[in-house]
Amino acid sequence: MITRKSKREIEKMQAAGDLLAEIHKEIAKMIKPGITTMEIDAFAEEYMRKHGATPEQKGYQGYKYATCASINDEICHGFPREEKLSDGDIVTVDMVVNLDGGLADSAWTYAVGDVDEKGKRLMDVTKTSLYKGIEQAQVGKRLGDIGHAIQTYAEGEGFSVVRDFTGHGIGPTLHEDPHIPHFGLPNKGLRLKEGMVITIEPMINEGSWHSKMDDNGWTARTVDQGRSAQYEHTIVITKDGPVLTTDQGE
Repeated sequence: MITRKSKREIEKMQAAGDLLAEIHKEIAKMIKPGITTMEIDAFAEEYMRKHGATPEQKGYQGYKYATCASINDEICHGFPREEKLSDGDIVTVDMVVNLDGGLADSAWTYAVGDVDEKGKRLMDVTKTSLYKGIEQAQVGKRLGDIGHAIQTYAEGEGFSVVRDFTGHGIGPTLHEDPHIPHFGLPNKGLRLKEGMVITIEPMINEGSWHSKMDDNGWTARTVDQGRSAQYEHTIVITKDGPVLTTDQGE
């Protein structure tokens, strides 16, 4: 069932989004060769709890961590680990904040040290594709408009769009209808209405869009070892256009 959120619910989700954006800004200062994603995970959870929030992912279907940390060819749902990040890595940190029942979900890909030009371009194209999708998150538009904008841009730049994982509705639970594909045809699919809250979170690959699952049952990675990047915002559909609850002020 698709729900449209009340003003009070959206205010809570905005407060959660503000906190999540703060955490991402702090992580950006921490990212460097030699740090571990387990250290980042511990920092994120401590920051949430210090501000009266909880990590919504922790315990979700048995997941053990406050964040997902996906490195290089990992597409999504990578486990935080004690392995040190190396110069040239890219790492996506994805998390969900629960603040007084309001949820916010956002992922960001970070460059570790000196990343090569193709890696930087992958990150740039992925971030731009997110905002291409957000531009279509308007009252009266359809889900296919979002996916088409992302796919057309990313594939036009020589990259591929992951099909196996999508954005979603959010609040008061983590994953709600509708699913938000990052590919598709314009003017197709569900029509967006005021008060809907969704995530748009394109995962863009250097090579093939196909994914495979690790033995842990969570982590998806590219089939050809090409790198993958992801950027995600939580978005409120309003009569005045999309509002990003997780905006980092960029």
